[in-house]
Amino acid sequence: MPLNPDLASFLELVQAGDSQPMHLQTPAAARASYDEATPMLDAPGAASVATQDLSLHCADGHQVGARLYSPPSTDSLPCLLFFHGGGFCIGGLDSHDALCRDLAERTPCKVLAVDYRLAPEHKFPAAYNDARDAWQWLCRHAASHGIDAGRLAVGGDSAGGTLATTLCIALKNAGQRQPALQVLLYPCTSSQQNSPSHERHGQGYLLEAETLQWMFAHYLNHPDERNDWRFAPLAAQDVSGLAPAHIALAEYDPLLDEGVAYGAKLHDAGVPVTQKIYTGMVHDFARLGNIVDDADTLRDDLAHILSSAFAGVTAND
Repeated sequence: MPLNPDLASFLELVQAGDSQPMHLQTPAAARASYDEATPMLDAPGAASVATQDLSLHCADGHQVGARLYSPPSTDSLPCLLFFHGGGFCIGGLDSHDALCRDLAERTPCKVLAVDYRLAPEHKFPAAYNDARDAWQWLCRHAASHGIDAGRLAVGGDSAGGTLATTLCIALKNAGQRQPALQVLLYPCTSSQQNSPSHERHGQGYLLEAETLQWMFAHYLNHPDERNDWRFAPLAAQDVSGLAPAHIALAEYDPLLDEGVAYGAKLHDAGVPVTQKIYTGMVHDFARLGNIVDDADTLRDDLAHILSSAFAGVTAND
């Protein structure tokens, strides 16, 4: 399919603008630009959803910020533990606020969004460690926040998708219970960015190849860490027994092929997998609600998939 015409026009404006490419900016400047652009790119999320900012106590004693989204309800609700994208360097609670609000309202469920530590101030595996600690915190404190601890899912976009699925691998390795579902939006899964989709879409489609390498260079301590499954889940030896996965991908995304490859790896290991490639879309389109209607379609799709997964857990209890 051709590139969505609204996206094509948007990308032309981006190319014609005078903004400095992200890979030439400092991390602090890149974060500010990313956050400042959010209100222009995405419509506000569901206003009916209440929020509570929290501080999660982690294993080594530090605190990680989080935001709990609660749709109107007097019942104990299931919860999605959500990790934002941004290549482990940018993004946060505000950049993904609308997405989390809409998922909470449409599913309905609670959403706990995690403000994990960012690189280069906090290098690998800090974000992964925060993801594990956030899961343990959620399991311990679910009841006190109106959450049904028996119905938990994990998810995220881009690097956040990486954190969601590596969390599932860590839980398996530790012999702990899996979530009801892992929701992976165009996840980073490969140690190397040399697939055909990286060649085709590494320039001019919002996520630039140089930006991706800039992010990974800030996050990793040395190149050998690229082969660590906590960074590249395709490198994991065994992914059998993981939570069922839904993988949402974009046709014009450099990460397309590695997302497809990870879905195949899960499927070959016996993990139930559903996958949808959104035609004409680019990386990060879930946050482009003011640009493309597909961002809203995606939110509806994910809400339906989450609702079905949570209902399935109830049916099996």
